[in-house]
Amino acid sequence: MNDFDRKETDEELRERIGDLAYRVTQRGATERPFTGDYDDFFEKGIYVDVVSGEPLFVSTDKFDSGCGWPAFARPINEEAVSWQLDASFGMIRTEVRSAGADSHLGHVFSDGPAELGGLRYCINSAALRFIPLDEMDEAGYGVHKSLVK
Repeated sequence: MNDFDRKETDEELRERIGDLAYRVTQRGATERPFTGDYDDFFEKGIYVDVVSGEPLFVSTDKFDSGCGWPAFARPINEEAVSWQLDASFGMIRTEVRSAGADSHLGHVFSDGPAELGGLRYCINSAALRFIPLDEMDEAGYGVHKSLVK
């Protein structure tokens, strides 16, 4: 499912989101571990796709996995992301993409905390933009405030 209708050129997108975010979301790159803005970041709010602004994850579902990238137990809702087989680099993994803009976000693994459902969404910081709880109304995400505990 891809309902995001991007009207900007690749160059305009790269200019708007930055080179690293462009390489991650559009070319499937991975940022170096422990270098992303949101790896060791635990403020209240939501995380949205840096390309489209679609809501993806809630801070309530974020945990410290020690993997070097932000880790979430689940997406904000099941329709927010899609999964695809990724057999690159000699590994079999499950890639996570945003449903609307089809941005590469990272990968999902089955080694997350059992009490949170057992999944670990290992997501590149560069693919995300954080919206703090106290700015969610102003930014148009107020409908999701009840999810942030």
